[in-house]
Amino acid sequence: MRKFVLMAVLLLVISCGKETQTLKEGSWRAVLTIDEEREIPFLMSYKKDATMTFINAEERVEITDIKLFGDSIYIEHPVFEGVFKGVFSSETINGVFIKPSLDRVMPFSMKFGNDARFEIRSVPNRIINGSWEMVFSPYSKTEKYIAKGIFVQTGNRITGTIRTTTGDYRYLDGVLVNDSLKLSSFDGAHAFLFEAKVTDSAMNGMFYSGNHFKEPFAAVLNNQYELPAADSLTFTKEGFDVIEFTFNDTEGNPVSLSDERFKNKVVLVQIMGTWCPNCLDETKYFTEFYKRLNRDDFEIVALAFEYAKTEISAMKSINKLKKSLGIPYPILLAQSGSSDKKKANEKLPMLNHILSYPTTIFIDKEGEIRRIHTGFNGPATGDEYIKFVGEFEIFINELLEEEIK
Repeated sequence: MRKFVLMAVLLLVISCGKETQTLKEGSWRAVLTIDEEREIPFLMSYKKDATMTFINAEERVEITDIKLFGDSIYIEHPVFEGVFKGVFSSETINGVFIKPSLDRVMPFSMKFGNDARFEIRSVPNRIINGSWEMVFSPYSKTEKYIAKGIFVQTGNRITGTIRTTTGDYRYLDGVLVNDSLKLSSFDGAHAFLFEAKVTDSAMNGMFYSGNHFKEPFAAVLNNQYELPAADSLTFTKEGFDVIEFTFNDTEGNPVSLSDERFKNKVVLVQIMGTWCPNCLDETKYFTEFYKRLNRDDFEIVALAFEYAKTEISAMKSINKLKKSLGIPYPILLAQSGSSDKKKANEKLPMLNHILSYPTTIFIDKEGEIRRIHTGFNGPATGDEYIKFVGEFEIFINELLEEEIK
């Protein structure tokens, strides 16, 4: 970590005093280095108005916070923590990607004029269209978990996503060459790489999250496979009928469900983190829905569990998210210094567990918990997202139409 931070500082120092250059407008290819053998590639475009767009299949992530000093460059996501620091010419950028709160650093390079995410040397000899029943860490008793891969193949190109019981891996984009599958995604903060060998009905491979984590996975083709229902995984413990908490909002004011603003209203309690990509997808939808519904008898309150090391930096992340999305409902700081789910569960002991960020608790006008939804199927899941939105809005309207006894 220290070596890479010193590198970033050195890159900035040696550029001082140089005349600021410009980047070429058009397509760029970038890679984050995992180790000597592997890298996580992603595509992007640059415009003369000093904006970048990261590209993952149908996803477009707009980056506007780009600073140029001499030949030094600083690139930051509008919501997530994580910055690129490096030196650049008109056609290249080299440096390090840093997530300060987690002490994580990855070398990166970006090059103008290349729009191929992965190299293609030959045609595929497998077809992987459809749904796959997946298991991650299949040989571990404690780390094993299930998933569902959903892939679309067009020649060599593969797009799709992988759903788990806690969310999805967003927009995956890659290739199948012979029997080798490679998929990657980078949203400005979270870098994923999946590699696998494929037969006609099975695949075995490795998942890499940045350069700090990896785990094996196995899958079999199964177009009838479904994950457990998201409303069946988290529930209140015996003896608990309501959820209670008091946490501070971004103004430092304590907020509780017993406050007047929540009485006799349908309330959604969103358990989330500003660092969480599925939470971002859910928050975008909740923000749009809240504004569109525009009812006095409906409220949302979010509880943020932040890995930022201090309360000040955690509040800064919350305010950054609120400003970026125009969030109209309060986000309370429930925890800083760790996003560990076991520690989070200590703050909400009435739940059997917190299995996922996000988790959404539906509370009716009487204050009774009516449903707890674990995870979130974002736009990358296609039909699953459309299904969620439909069922969600029907259920909220049913709760709103109920009369107070």
